[in-house]
Amino acid sequence: MQFRQIVGMLNLPHSWVKTVLLLGLSAFFINIGVDHFVNPEFYLAIMPDYLPLHLEAVYISGFFEILGGVSVLVPRLRSAAGWGLVVLLIAVFPANIHMAINTDLFPDIAPMLLYIRLVFQFIFIYWAYAVTRPSK
Repeated sequence: MQFRQIVGMLNLPHSWVKTVLLLGLSAFFINIGVDHFVNPEFYLAIMPDYLPLHLEAVYISGFFEILGGVSVLVPRLRSAAGWGLVVLLIAVFPANIHMAINTDLFPDIAPMLLYIRLVFQFIFIYWAYAVTRPSK
């Protein structure tokens, strides 16, 4: 199969900027999802105590990050995958809040970075939404 055929099957956006952002979104979520399985200790450390099944939640969120990252490349699944990633980013937001309000638990990370991370969560939500919308 030739490169042009693969690109045609992916039905990538006409704009090269949106294409790069879509491919970046895919790579970002696949990478982060795999990291949940390779480095679960980090994700366990940021889980708020009030949430149950910490290890299971880490693996489940990692699985859905990988699934979403792959699915945004499938034209028929792209829109649903975008919404799924938006929901996932909202679902993991309590862990980011937990980090920001408990900076003493994360002495290796500058407190300002933990607050900036909260802002980035909204940027990631917009990113997942915007690049998975059908092209007009």
